[in-house]
Amino acid sequence: MIVDARVVGLYRIYLDFIYGGAAVHCPASDLSLKSAKFAGLSAAKLSKWRLHMPETLLEIEESQPQVFQQATRIQQSFVTKIEKQVLLWLAKRTPERVNSDHLTFLGAVGMFLAGASYGLSRYSHYGLLLSCVFLAINWLGDSLDGTLARFRSHQRPRYGFYVDHVIDCFGVTALLGGLGASGYVHPLVAVWLLVAYLLLSSEIFLATYALGRFEMSYFHLGPTELRILLCVGNLYLFFQTSIPSLHFSRFAFSVVDLCGLIGGLGMAGVAIASFVRHARVLYDAERLDWSTNQT
Repeated sequence: MIVDARVVGLYRIYLDFIYGGAAVHCPASDLSLKSAKFAGLSAAKLSKWRLHMPETLLEIEESQPQVFQQATRIQQSFVTKIEKQVLLWLAKRTPERVNSDHLTFLGAVGMFLAGASYGLSRYSHYGLLLSCVFLAINWLGDSLDGTLARFRSHQRPRYGFYVDHVIDCFGVTALLGGLGASGYVHPLVAVWLLVAYLLLSSEIFLATYALGRFEMSYFHLGPTELRILLCVGNLYLFFQTSIPSLHFSRFAFSVVDLCGLIGGLGMAGVAIASFVRHARVLYDAERLDWSTNQT
């Protein structure tokens, strides 16, 4: 059923009169009929339309943007203070023709090219240095887009939150895919890192919706610190002639694989601990009196 713009406006007036008619001492039906004539609708059309009120209301409600409560951003990483100062300095000097969407796109391209550079490092170890460059580009775009939007008062909190983090999930998938193809990390370790990352991301996103708290760092480690650690690892591999291995029984792990396993365990552990903590908070906030359900 297509809802005419006049009908939408009339229905809003009708609802106002239904719930507020007593306050103006006038029957709601009379007022709505007068409003219908004002809107150019006949009494017969109004009567026919009233039969579809619940259906019309549903369509009107579904077409309206819901009230969005922006979550509190919690970021307490090692470089948060200096990073904010640098980003604000860059935002003030960003040309007007560059907007936050351009920076979001730049960050996405940087992450995908960093993954491609890891794949290239299988054939040339200069790919490791190239990945550092693209990780820096990813940091610039991914971090500056929100700062620039806030600095210019062009915030789009729902759009920004959704687009940024969907792109991040695709970008990290490409990054770890390239890392698994590089030959420096076992493909299964790269898959484990991706699974752990997506588990933690799911917990963060759901907690943001349910609690209104967007936690961007854990143990003073956030996205920027992780990029720095990746670049340090790249430099280590670039200058290392051979990668040390550790042997456990019949299994041998390179130092890089071991770091990947530990990193994945850390992310999974944080996701589980955060789930338990947040579930307890939500349970206490919505505690039920089970005794009232007994028959």
